[in-house]
Amino acid sequence: MRTAFFVDGYNVFYGLLAGTPYKWLNLPKLLAHIAYVENPQSSLASMDYFTSSVKPELATRGRISKEAQDTYVRALKANNVSVHYGRHQLEPARAPRFIDKKIGASRQDKVAIWKLEEKETDVHIAISMYRTAARETKDHNTERIQQLVLVSGDTDMAPALKAIREDFPQMIVGVVLPCRTEFKRSPPGSLKEHSHWMRRVVTSEELQSHQFPVRVPTHKAPAIKPDYW
Repeated sequence: MRTAFFVDGYNVFYGLLAGTPYKWLNLPKLLAHIAYVENPQSSLASMDYFTSSVKPELATRGRISKEAQDTYVRALKANNVSVHYGRHQLEPARAPRFIDKKIGASRQDKVAIWKLEEKETDVHIAISMYRTAARETKDHNTERIQQLVLVSGDTDMAPALKAIREDFPQMIVGVVLPCRTEFKRSPPGSLKEHSHWMRRVVTSEELQSHQFPVRVPTHKAPAIKPDYW
């Protein structure tokens, strides 16, 4: 069963990789493994990775963080992953002051903040998944894609999954939640409702065993794993 993956890079980084030594993740191999475990007839046909470029002025390591992201993207592209960029929007805003967990937020007591949002990613993933389903269900040859897998825990994607299930009932829809075992929590009900199957956690052993080599060959200079990763 030929499978197309649609990866929310922001979700993967903060749900699986932040604070771990596994950031040099070989996503194609990891996700092919997960799909195979779910159904041994599954095979990787394509992978689309959606992210936004790091803003050095807001990153912990500044410019080094941006360079690390660029290097990782080069490694993904060298392994036939299509990479799509959204954008970050930073703007001043006001939000209720946090005092402690026992005191609720008040609209009468707000403070000035910088609000950082990732823009365009969710819509881009939803459109890409729907277009793939529309295109592939018209193709009756044996090489067509038969399964779409979303790699995200974002419930904003639920309407897209629902539409695909309704409009293309022959297409299998899976969801991989980018969540480590130690952070296991109840799966988003709306994503579970509109998928045929869901992988709830990714183990540390799986992350460790699906890493790129330190040097990933590309058409130009090799992509080399960042030192602090």
